[in-house]
Amino acid sequence: GDALPLQRFPPSSKQPVPVSYPAACQPLRLPPRPILRPAKVCQTGDAYTREKFKPQPTRDLEKEKRRLQNILATGKDEVEDEAVQVFVRKKEEEIAEPDRFEELINEIQERREFLAEMEALGQVKKYQGIILTEISQKLHEMETIDKKRSEEMRNMTKAFPVGNKSNLQD
Repeated sequence: GDALPLQRFPPSSKQPVPVSYPAACQPLRLPPRPILRPAKVCQTGDAYTREKFKPQPTRDLEKEKRRLQNILATGKDEVEDEAVQVFVRKKEEEIAEPDRFEELINEIQERREFLAEMEALGQVKKYQGIILTEISQKLHEMETIDKKRSEEMRNMTKAFPVGNKSNLQD
């Protein structure tokens, strides 16, 4: 509620007093030449001391113990058995590979859906030639697979003769 103090401006004849900044705000000045430390000062510090080597365990000791116990008990190394199991599993996975003919059908369907989406967006002209070419390539590949399969079927039927027509009529 009190009145503000009146500000007194120094008369123009007096020079304004320069404001001093704290030391943190002043820029650091580098010495004109680098200061070298004496060798004794460097040697007394930690610059020349090496860290003590602490070896880390390179393998799981418990696992190694179990492996050696298994070798003494059964005479077999379980690691070899695991490698054989992994190899057999990989072969089974390769056999369970999906049919290429079915893959081609799915790929053609995806391309048709893509073309329908582009048609809805009004960009069908840009992609139609490329997609139709890809579809025709897939169809050609399907035809070659079909020919191979039919040839295999013919070879299988030749290996197993069906019999005479007279036997079928009886």
